[in-house]
Amino acid sequence: MIRSNYLDINKLTDNKQILRLFDVVADHGGVLRFVGGAVRDALKNIKSYDLNLATDLSPDELVEACNDEGYKTVPLGIKQNAVGILIDGQTVEVGSLFKYIEDEDGTSYIEYTDNWEEDASRRDLTINAVYADEKGNVFDYYNGVEDLEKGYVRFIGSAAQRIKEDPIRILRYFRFYSMYGVEEPNKKAVEACQEYSSWLKKVPMEKIRDELFRIILTFNAPRAYRLMQSHDVLSYILPEAEYIDNLEYFNKLSVGQKIKNEEIVKLFILYHPDEALAENLAVRLKLNRGQKTLLMQLGNSDELKKDLLTPLGRKSLVYRYGQDFCSAFLLTSYAIAMNAPDNLWDLYDEINSLSKPIFPITGRDIMETGITDNRQIGEMIKELEKNWIDSGFTLTKEQLLSHFSEVI
Repeated sequence: MIRSNYLDINKLTDNKQILRLFDVVADHGGVLRFVGGAVRDALKNIKSYDLNLATDLSPDELVEACNDEGYKTVPLGIKQNAVGILIDGQTVEVGSLFKYIEDEDGTSYIEYTDNWEEDASRRDLTINAVYADEKGNVFDYYNGVEDLEKGYVRFIGSAAQRIKEDPIRILRYFRFYSMYGVEEPNKKAVEACQEYSSWLKKVPMEKIRDELFRIILTFNAPRAYRLMQSHDVLSYILPEAEYIDNLEYFNKLSVGQKIKNEEIVKLFILYHPDEALAENLAVRLKLNRGQKTLLMQLGNSDELKKDLLTPLGRKSLVYRYGQDFCSAFLLTSYAIAMNAPDNLWDLYDEINSLSKPIFPITGRDIMETGITDNRQIGEMIKELEKNWIDSGFTLTKEQLLSHFSEVI
């Protein structure tokens, strides 16, 4: 179905170099269209950061066309069907139309095509298979626009076949249902996701983690998690999340707020793990070192909650653990209690405005008093640091050393 002049092109891009690509491709006998997330989000009046294009030129033909017109291209690794075009310092991905071909032995491979409907047929969801040209004409082969308007998320054709082609589509289904679904989930889609959930074991954990984090960042993530857990989709990846209600509470509480380390904050809220479970989750999901450290710190912090109640306590937390931990600890503590104070976001801003105080005493300062035993030096520094913290970090180096002389 073609919808003429249906979309305001400025909702997709106003970059003249990108728009010029349409003429470049046309001059070399091809057609270029926006596709996927950019079109989907523009139709929903959502700002998109996912600008993808598709062409009926092969990758080699596209590279030749770009070289002729002065555009620099870069390879995209394993994405052999796509070309990266450098525009204003960023890489714009342009994929060539293709279809899946399956041999008699079940082996599948891709074959380039110039048929737009064939290309659309191998995409995952109807709402992701909508194309638009530079004039705002929309090309919708599987009723994706109407599905988007109704909040109906479904696979193109056979849900099982789409999942077999790429099992990560199981998690993608729940992400897009979380983002756009307003009706009951598509029964065939959910049943297929449940039936083939074990195929997620074939997917690299990094891809699974990234997709789970995309789900967890959506406002309706609690609904998606309940649906996934009730259909046993996540059992091959993670233990059951027991605190979905807490995440739902926090999502309503945090509307419009920008949250540091949001994925880890929400992961912790979902599981409220102790230190051992936090480490287990970090290893399973292959979190990076910073994410793992933060999750484990949060898992071993219950006794610190009293420090959140006073300005000095919060400043002490920042001194001992840093801003990232303290801001995350503040949010997770009240989300799990489901009883946040009215000034929660003022407290959050306060913590993120605090700089870590610098303790003015060094080991050399102690040694200059004549003490050389390392154990004694350590004990004296610990004692002076406690006095400094108790003073609200106000005691100067001279005052601390004066106190030290009295102790001696």
